[in-house]
Amino acid sequence: MSKNSSAYGQAAGDTDFRKKYDLEEYAEKAKKREAEEAAERKARYEAKLAGKKYYKPLDGSEELTVARNATQDFSKMVGTTTLVPGGAGVGKRGRGAGFYCEACDLTFKDNIQWVEHINSMQHQRATGHTGQVRKATAEEVHARIELLWAKLEERKKDASTSLHQRLEIRREEDEKEREEKRRKRREADERRRLAKEEEAKAKVDYGDDVRNAGEHDEDDMMASMGFTGFGSSKK
Repeated sequence: MSKNSSAYGQAAGDTDFRKKYDLEEYAEKAKKREAEEAAERKARYEAKLAGKKYYKPLDGSEELTVARNATQDFSKMVGTTTLVPGGAGVGKRGRGAGFYCEACDLTFKDNIQWVEHINSMQHQRATGHTGQVRKATAEEVHARIELLWAKLEERKKDASTSLHQRLEIRREEDEKEREEKRRKRREADERRRLAKEEEAKAKVDYGDDVRNAGEHDEDDMMASMGFTGFGSSKK
């Protein structure tokens, strides 16, 4: 069967849309990758025999290590759930449940291990840094001191402003409390005034005797029945 024929014995000339792979190119890439992996295994073995830790060799494209300008907020991960495929990570190697470093393909179970890792030489080499810092000049040191001093003065100013604001808020709260007490006193006075008016309306005049309505109902009933009172039998 020819190369262009199909399984049905007909010409298969409609397969030109498929991507053509250069087998020699991919074979060369695989050979190069295998050589690099063999060299790395040898270097790791030699470092282990020497009692040293293996680091990725420098190729000249690395940059000097600089301070991190971003912080890791671990509090936002509290109470969250992360789904990871089973068997994705073996030990620390691979992506698993925890703090994952994509550059080193490692997973750490707590934030302390994570911080120690990103400060390690292994991570620095994996992210393209030499692990060495550039020595600052005298001008840069003075500029840094001036910047820190300006930030300190700004924080002091903010603190004093905050104190003034707190005092102002306290004065406003005190004024609100006094106003609330005055309102309650006015309401109490109004209730007492209304009670006195109701009491004045309920009073009934009985000649010279001014009595409240309902106050002497029992005496009135006894008087209507002919009982003027019960005196003492003692003489």
